[in-house]
Amino acid sequence: QVQLVESGGGLVQPGGSLRLSCAVSGSFLSPYVMGWYRQAPGKQRELVASITNIDLKNYGPSMKGRFTISRDDANMYLQMVSLRPEDTAVYYCNLIEGPAGNHWGHGTQVTVSS
Repeated sequence: QVQLVESGGGLVQPGGSLRLSCAVSGSFLSPYVMGWYRQAPGKQRELVASITNIDLKNYGPSMKGRFTISRDDANMYLQMVSLRPEDTAVYYCNLIEGPAGNHWGHGTQVTVSS
């Protein structure tokens, strides 16, 4: 059973930085894609960034240059800099393994406000 647990969210001022972590437990298949998604109130969930098991990375349109995704054997990370109020959202960790395995964490709140 795959479990994903996010941490690192919180309140930060505009222009500040945060580093989110996603701890991954359980066994899963390769190839896989891991990703960060976010959902703001009243909006659809959107892709922030993704990374594959061979470290191919993809970023959402407004994230590239400010957000950096990385991973190691048991964790995935999202380094966020130059944060803006519009980055306020719940950030979710996701793992897709093959055709049937789609796993989500419970999310961590990021609030950017002065």
